Amino acid sequence: MFQIILDIFSDALIDSLKLVPFLFFAFLIIELLEHKFSKYTNSIIEKSGRFGPIIGSILGVFPQCGFSVMATNLYVTKIVSLGTLISIYLSTSDEMLPILLSHEAPLSLIGKILGIKVIIAIICGFIIDLVFKSDLKGSTHNDICHHEHCHCEESIIKSSLKHTFNIFIFVFIFLLILSSAMEYIGEDVFYNIFNKNSIFSPLITSLIGLIPSCGASVIITELYLNNIIPFSSLISGLLTGSGVALVVLFKTNNNLKSNLKILALLYGIGAISGLIIELIEILF
Repeated sequence: MFQIILDIFSDALIDSLKLVPFLFFAFLIIELLEHKFSKYTNSIIEKSGRFGPIIGSILGVFPQCGFSVMATNLYVTKIVSLGTLISIYLSTSDEMLPILLSHEAPLSLIGKILGIKVIIAIICGFIIDLVFKSDLKGSTHNDICHHEHCHCEESIIKSSLKHTFNIFIFVFIFLLILSSAMEYIGEDVFYNIFNKNSIFSPLITSLIGLIPSCGASVIITELYLNNIIPFSSLISGLLTGSGVALVVLFKTNNNLKSNLKILALLYGIGAISGLIIELIEILF
């Protein structure tokens, strides 16, 4: 028993430590882009108008400190439309990109994931604006760094190290729990739940994606990289994952009905998109 526990612990630790150099390098690049372009992207979103879903979807692909939180503030203060907000939520992948890069995932896979997310985000953003006829009224918005705790004023190196350490700890804990569960519960349980032919897989990962934490995207990406969930379920979970933005939404927007509508739209789009991709995979 003790030897099994020791093996699980050591395997999880070694696998997590292997990711550290790649995670740090990925976050370093992200921080450089953030410090260089964040002011431009914020300004572009504010001036996007009716083209918000297109611009928001494209900009949401690039990992940026608090971008989805910034979009939330702009929506709450009626600067951007509901469709623009949803498009940014859908295209944002939180910690997915650093995790994929740290695992040296093929660029073709990364491009495929980001491309699908952008296309879905643009289409759904325009449909939502058409259906809900969202208001666009100028106002001011709150400071995003306060909500996101993204250390925007810290040095790039220090911020990258903090992000790397936080994700390393999360990945280690996740792998520890996953390995333990598969050892004592059995691999069949996981493969039955997330089976490619099961409609429940995209429904479950879409729900996981709604967890307001960077951990949601880490869990979903790691499940895919460990061959536990299919590609359709990966997309479902990554579509609904927008980091801590939902926490900020419920905190700053007093309209509970509107918040629940956004939550339902996100989950519905994520789940349905996953089911459609799953159907396409089965047929073709």
